[in-house]
Amino acid sequence: MWLTARRLACLALLLLVGSAGAHDADILYAQLWRPETGKPEVRERLTLTADTLALLIPADADGNGALSQADLDARAQALAVGIWDAIPLSAQGRPCTRTSTTARVREAFVELGATFTCAPGELRQRFTLLSLLPPNYKVVLGSYVQGEQGQRFADATQPTLVVSEPGHPERQAVSGLLAWIGLGLTHIFEGIDHLAFLLALLLVGGSWRRVLLLVTAFTVAHSLTLGATALGFILLDDTRTRWVEAAIAVSIIWVALENLLLREHRHRALLTFLFGLVHGFGFASVLSGYGLGDSMVTGLFGFNLGVELGQAAVVAVLLPLVRLVQRRSVLHQRTVRGLSLLILSAGGYWFLERALG
Repeated sequence: MWLTARRLACLALLLLVGSAGAHDADILYAQLWRPETGKPEVRERLTLTADTLALLIPADADGNGALSQADLDARAQALAVGIWDAIPLSAQGRPCTRTSTTARVREAFVELGATFTCAPGELRQRFTLLSLLPPNYKVVLGSYVQGEQGQRFADATQPTLVVSEPGHPERQAVSGLLAWIGLGLTHIFEGIDHLAFLLALLLVGGSWRRVLLLVTAFTVAHSLTLGATALGFILLDDTRTRWVEAAIAVSIIWVALENLLLREHRHRALLTFLFGLVHGFGFASVLSGYGLGDSMVTGLFGFNLGVELGQAAVVAVLLPLVRLVQRRSVLHQRTVRGLSLLILSAGGYWFLERALG
């Protein structure tokens, strides 16, 4: 049942991943964290391509056209002035003191690191180096902000990022395909709103073929927006992330209402695809907090696969029960009505909480 869905999802994912290399050229990824909460030490990791680095400083020390670790070591002072001095970090209005820096050549990126001593509380960083880059460049901050996951980004028109209390990305470190799959599985099983949406769909799903169509539509749709957001084609700041979560609640309300008010659901596949796009943004807001870095392909594929496996497990458990209930018309009607009312109430609560909270 899931073979077609997986193939379509993987195809869409690979198409997006295939264009990632070109798009990463105009994105700088940053992470800020305190190794110990309440302590003055703050660390930052900045990831960018070698071509982007070349626009900021003459990093190729030996002039052979290929950036090496020796080149970065020879350009330590230039990196300090051209990069770190151009992204000043402050806390509570006072400049942080930079105590050390590192620079490493990775397989597909350059990873720059720095350690600062900062006052406690809110951090503010101004990416003035964006003024030296073409206007399409952005800085994406992938970290945990006050325990909430989501992207923040800066560009030439809004070069400042504020982090109220940066979390520790290394505590959330994920490496290896199995770990990313596990992360996707965990999210789908803990994401009660996604499960409520799936249950609302299955209650009136119909035949096996129709259920396969619905699941395929949902899979392809959320794979597209998950991939597009994780790769940086679409950026989610805190405000957008909040409204995405509210829109997910709306999708739950809508499907539950249809279950209660409509006898036929001929348009359900199209509706599922459209709402699947919204749910993909929700998955992406979780993934963005982990910082893909060099694990772009592995992380994106593994997380999405984990979501699909979790979704398949849920459908495999629920669908036989739904089919069993469907054999008794009166019981089926009462079950659909009762569970849809419950799902509608939950969706309404989530919408109010996310839209007004």
